[in-house]
Amino acid sequence: MARRRITESRRQGGALLVVVAVLAVALLGGAAPASAHAVLTGSDPRAGTVLETAPDQVTVSFNESVALAEDSVRVLDPDNRPVTAGDPEHADGKADTARVPLTGGLKEGTYTVSWRVLSADSHAVSGAFTFSVGEPSRTRAQVAAAPAVDPVVDILYGIGRYVAYAGLALLIGTVVFVAACRPGDSAVRAVRRPFLAGWWALTGSTVALLLIRGPYVSGDGPLGVFDPRLLSGTVDSRPCVALLVRLALLLLVALLLKRARPERWADPRTAAAGAVLAVGLALTWAAAEHASVGIQVPVAMTSSVLHLLAMGVWLGGLAALLTALHRAPADDPLPTAAVARFSRLAVASVAVLVATGSYQSWRGLGSWEALTSGYGRTLLIKVAAVLLMLLAASSSRRWTEQLLRVREEVPELVTVGGGEGPQDPPRDPVPGPAAPAEPGGTPEAHRRALRRSVLAELVIAVVVLVATTVLTGSQPGRAAGEAAAKPVIPGQPSVSLTLIPFDTGTPGGRGTVQVTLEPGLVGRNVVQAVLYDADGPLMVVPELRLTFTLTDERVGPLDAELADQGGYWGSDSLDLPLAGTWTMRATVRVSDIDQVTVSKTVEIGS
Repeated sequence: MARRRITESRRQGGALLVVVAVLAVALLGGAAPASAHAVLTGSDPRAGTVLETAPDQVTVSFNESVALAEDSVRVLDPDNRPVTAGDPEHADGKADTARVPLTGGLKEGTYTVSWRVLSADSHAVSGAFTFSVGEPSRTRAQVAAAPAVDPVVDILYGIGRYVAYAGLALLIGTVVFVAACRPGDSAVRAVRRPFLAGWWALTGSTVALLLIRGPYVSGDGPLGVFDPRLLSGTVDSRPCVALLVRLALLLLVALLLKRARPERWADPRTAAAGAVLAVGLALTWAAAEHASVGIQVPVAMTSSVLHLLAMGVWLGGLAALLTALHRAPADDPLPTAAVARFSRLAVASVAVLVATGSYQSWRGLGSWEALTSGYGRTLLIKVAAVLLMLLAASSSRRWTEQLLRVREEVPELVTVGGGEGPQDPPRDPVPGPAAPAEPGGTPEAHRRALRRSVLAELVIAVVVLVATTVLTGSQPGRAAGEAAAKPVIPGQPSVSLTLIPFDTGTPGGRGTVQVTLEPGLVGRNVVQAVLYDADGPLMVVPELRLTFTLTDERVGPLDAELADQGGYWGSDSLDLPLAGTWTMRATVRVSDIDQVTVSKTVEIGS
């Protein structure tokens, strides 16, 4: 009978490994090197040009592969009427382009192209530009620099991701706390509640993210979650595949733990199966976020998985520890040794977090200058919060050590539960030595201090999770730098792309000017400048001025004479007479009195 159970257990374990392997292949199959957040690198017709005859189609090109939706490229005539004749598609099968056909018989005037695509890391980006047929018209379609994602949908999506992170931490941390720290039967029963809360939070948030993904991609409002067409149109995308895999893994978690009660979580076979499922769950994040694109994808995904697992062990374990400290009954308190085991486990988790976090910071930033970007500032906030957590953790470790010393000297007086010991104290005084007076007070005072320090860690952990959620939705600084470092786009006319960060020192006055020069050579150039705020969306300013100076030859400053084109600033009259390293100065005015001038060099070829 025992042999049959062992054989059945091995078969179930093998089947579990096969299922997880298949799901991993489904996740990793779409991971490929790319930059994070797509950047427009060119268009046909070019922005701001005046054509003699009407084009048959409009093509936009990006620095990485993009996913298209039904309205990814819209073209409006001077009277604000759409003139597209079909859905957008990749031009000649190139995944970094979008092309849409136009209706015939276009009249003279200025046409507005509005585009909105999904980057390789699943984040939406948008923009607009104009071109003219015959001659520019006095009237044109006005396309506001609206965010790429509906604000309400963006908030709901962010909340869903935050709840998912919290659920994963509770799920992993609770199981590891029980399996590795051996807290006793009463504590095991006490932490069952946060484990179930984590499972339901992760499952519910995953379902919600799956439904919200449709309007997130399409740009529709929150009511789009009830549109089955939006769900069917996104269900085969990599982020949705990752969410579906996550749901399948959560079902396996439920089936596994239904067969193995919490008291058996430390069983080697159950622990091994749980570890495989935990790695699989972490992969559903790594395969759909920043780790799956950019440089060193295999290393980045491994680092991301280890980072998530360590985060879950530490933060989720803290929640389990705090629950056990508060809910342990007087007749079966939490052993001090279990607290000491978790303290050692937390130290190991922090070491993994520091190593993987350092690598991810280097990979995401790329330069010290990127620390001033939205991604960089959020990263600094996360680092500061983690340092505060480490300070609180050192306090918890100190109180744990004091409790261990007291237990060694007077074991019958020291527990870490709700009472003073495993048995009720006698009514009459007990002769013998009293507990030594520690700096923190009596053993009971030590226990209260431990609870407070653990609670402080958890409060700060909320900030860490919020910062992590924001980071996954921000454009890494390295991606912006790589986009700016690509002056020539294969298969397209020569293009110079430069990013100039600016900061007026006032609220809402921080962002980046993206300047495109086409062809970026001596002679006449078409200039297009788009402004993004610190968090990525397009930014509207009342004035933008751009000048070029060739200091070595004492040429300039030459004014590009930018004009507001409704969504971007453009000019087709800039004439650069000499090749060399030009200094490009951008003056950005964000209000009636707040403005700043920033500069960057650009190479102009011959």
